[in-house]
Amino acid sequence: MVTPRRLPYAEAARELLRDSLLDAAVDLLEDRTWSQVTMAGVAKGAGVSRQTLYNEFGSRQDFAQAFVLREVDRFLSAVEDAVEANLDDPMRAVSTAFGVFLLAAASNPLVRSILADDGTDELLPLVTTHGGPVIDRATQRLAGVFSRGWPGVEERKALLLAESVVRLAISFAALPQGPSGMSPDAVAELLGPFIRDALAEGDADAAAA
Repeated sequence: MVTPRRLPYAEAARELLRDSLLDAAVDLLEDRTWSQVTMAGVAKGAGVSRQTLYNEFGSRQDFAQAFVLREVDRFLSAVEDAVEANLDDPMRAVSTAFGVFLLAAASNPLVRSILADDGTDELLPLVTTHGGPVIDRATQRLAGVFSRGWPGVEERKALLLAESVVRLAISFAALPQGPSGMSPDAVAELLGPFIRDALAEGDADAAAA
């Protein structure tokens, strides 16, 4: 059995501080919009000074970026579990992963705040016009799951599939109103031919080797 790496005290303490501050923001978003979440309120909720918060994150914008990325990581953990549980059926893996994301997004305080459109335009750009860090992180993590679960699929195609799923999920979460045929099963149907071709090519390469 592999023994988990023990974090040095300073590193562990910093992670605890960051998580406490980010968790405080989640708590505040339960009953207010992002524009109503102040740095002083976050610091108070975490039980530290406002200066400690600024020392750790630098600015409100940096804090918002870290907050969005941490919440994305939480979404991805659930999505990864869904994919790994359905590796024997790639179509179901994509459909289930997309469905898990949408279900989690529907009840997430961050997503609710983004959709509230309180006029500050602080959070939405972090997943749209300035969403590069979010898309990159989500794509790399999801592509890693695809590559590990379906080792015959070439890396380029795993990345393309992952980015397609990520961008569709963000688009759907950001604009969920109105009738839409973009259900989890519809996403799997749309991406299905690509997945089947990628897996078939991987199997052919493995047989020829």
